[in-house]
Amino acid sequence: MIFYNTTQDQAPLIPTITADCTVVIPTYNEHDNIHTLIDRVLALPRFRVLIVDDNSPDGTADVVAAVAHNEPRVGLLSRPGKLGLGTAYVAGFRRALAEGAQFICEMDADFSHDPAYLPQLLAAAETTYDLALGSRYIEGGGTTDWGKLRKLISRGGNTYARLILGLAVMDATSGFRCYQRRVLEAIDLDAIESNGYAFQIELVYRTMCAGFRIGEIPIIFPDRRVGNSKMSRRIVFEALLKVWKLRIQR
Repeated sequence: MIFYNTTQDQAPLIPTITADCTVVIPTYNEHDNIHTLIDRVLALPRFRVLIVDDNSPDGTADVVAAVAHNEPRVGLLSRPGKLGLGTAYVAGFRRALAEGAQFICEMDADFSHDPAYLPQLLAAAETTYDLALGSRYIEGGGTTDWGKLRKLISRGGNTYARLILGLAVMDATSGFRCYQRRVLEAIDLDAIESNGYAFQIELVYRTMCAGFRIGEIPIIFPDRRVGNSKMSRRIVFEALLKVWKLRIQR
């Protein structure tokens, strides 16, 4: 959407782009790449960035604050400690909704999610789906630079979730997605307790149970470019148990 800010004698007309899609990006020790990532997202007209930082000791929040000082399309939500990926996203969703975002995307900060896919996700959420997932496991999608064990865990986890919860998507653990505003308004965000893979599965499941349309677009997912993976056994086990908890609650 484009509005034109003009006065009676002003020429030429200068368009002001309305950023109606907020990209929520949780961070912990992403100092080396966060500035570049923000620049890549801001190069896309309809997007703004909300960084949710869990008191990164490497000064990630300082980098973001410096950018936000001169850039109104960048926001920073600083938290007192490492409180978990799921709670970071929920906090970011609440802030984005309060600020009037019509679409809310989520993505990782490590360039495993390419910002170039954001317009495709937004278009899918705007025209076809209530929740659009960036999927590694449909035709045209894939992963690069992954070992056999990681591929087994990821594919196995998605198959496990589909079978137990009846999910009609191939990549429920994808953390690259775009929600219509009404989806997050309808879901009880206070009831979400998951982190990691389990959080992504739970949001897809709750979206499905609320009767919203979910679709997937293909993405290529490389290994992270900078820093260390935050994957752990605890995150994997949490996902395995949470799937059954959701099934029992249903």
